[in-house]
Amino acid sequence: MIQAIDHLGIAVRSLDEAVPLYEKALGLRCLGREEVVSQKVRTAFFDAGGVHLELLEPTAPESPIAKFLAERGEGIHHVAFRTDDITAQLKQAADAGVRLIHEKPFEGAAGKLVAFLHPKSTRGVLTELCAVQPGAPAAH
Repeated sequence: MIQAIDHLGIAVRSLDEAVPLYEKALGLRCLGREEVVSQKVRTAFFDAGGVHLELLEPTAPESPIAKFLAERGEGIHHVAFRTDDITAQLKQAADAGVRLIHEKPFEGAAGKLVAFLHPKSTRGVLTELCAVQPGAPAAH
């Protein structure tokens, strides 16, 4: 079952340029940075009143974030919903006729299990489902 909005993913060309904006202009504190090699991306997380912002910088020209930036420029990339059972949530989406980008979850940033729903099936919004892995330490 969906529990909450976990985070908003925001595509940026440079974390080194974007992070200071969020810190200085908005007064948010960067919770940490991480590279997700499998997705060819570097991330930086911020907490905004319980909802996290995930800045996403591509690490390779063929990464999904690099393609997004080339087509649309910087901005909101996806909305992520936290679920207590990502496998059941994927099945529910598929049973409702939603096209899945990932049929099985994989490890994403902060050690969470993640999977994406295709924006053509979700009214133009790239939707991520995420869940804390059993036994994993609390993450951003």
